[in-house]
Amino acid sequence: MAKFDFPTEIVDLPSGGKMYTEGHPLSKGTVEIKYMTAKEEDILASQNLIRKGVVLDKLFESVVVEEGLDIGDIFIGDKNAILLATRILGYGPEYKAEVIDPSSGEPQEVQIDLSKIQIKDLDSSKLNSENKYNFELPISKKKIVFKLLTHKDEGDINAEIQAIQRLQKKGSEPVSQEVSTRLRYMIQEVDGNTDRGFINNWVKNNLLARDSRALRNYVRDISPDLDLTFHFISDITGEEEALDIPFGVGFFYPSE
Repeated sequence: MAKFDFPTEIVDLPSGGKMYTEGHPLSKGTVEIKYMTAKEEDILASQNLIRKGVVLDKLFESVVVEEGLDIGDIFIGDKNAILLATRILGYGPEYKAEVIDPSSGEPQEVQIDLSKIQIKDLDSSKLNSENKYNFELPISKKKIVFKLLTHKDEGDINAEIQAIQRLQKKGSEPVSQEVSTRLRYMIQEVDGNTDRGFINNWVKNNLLARDSRALRNYVRDISPDLDLTFHFISDITGEEEALDIPFGVGFFYPSE
């Protein structure tokens, strides 16, 4: 472990390092991060970084102290684990958040214990360092090769979606193309065809909705990540409800 003038912790990665090539800094399945300081609070308070949508990226870069690591290589579930550990080390595990009660549609304040979040249980034998996975679509029977997305992929996808929205006609209701854009980045082959132009057109015009959902569900099931589901009792109905933990900039602003 490297020596620093500030305390650090070792974070276990949901991927277990199995998705990184041999010799990659994360192939050992852990990453070293430092405790948040006033420097990181300055990052979180930067309105300029918030407006640009890069505040969590800058925080991420600031707390990871692993040498030789390109954060663009990190898979999404591993990134989530690092951000969670950063929040707990910085402000503790208590998290008050306002959520929308699924039953009533009314806002409700909930208290979440972040220390109880666990790594999602999955079959790690399906993971590989080549980041290539096979799936046969249930309706069309097309054979797909896809990859799991990295931090860099997520940034490129968000930038492309924003560019598409800017190009849409002013005054018209913008149509989100997030689903098709994410699929275009994930899918690497369709029945052996690797031409990007073909794949992009096929995703937009030929990928059946039932096949699309089946593929996205399979990707979700095999993707290493945290189980961000939490349960609470509805103030209105008294019934137990389940939601995903809100995981944005507000996640790093505990109640005073």
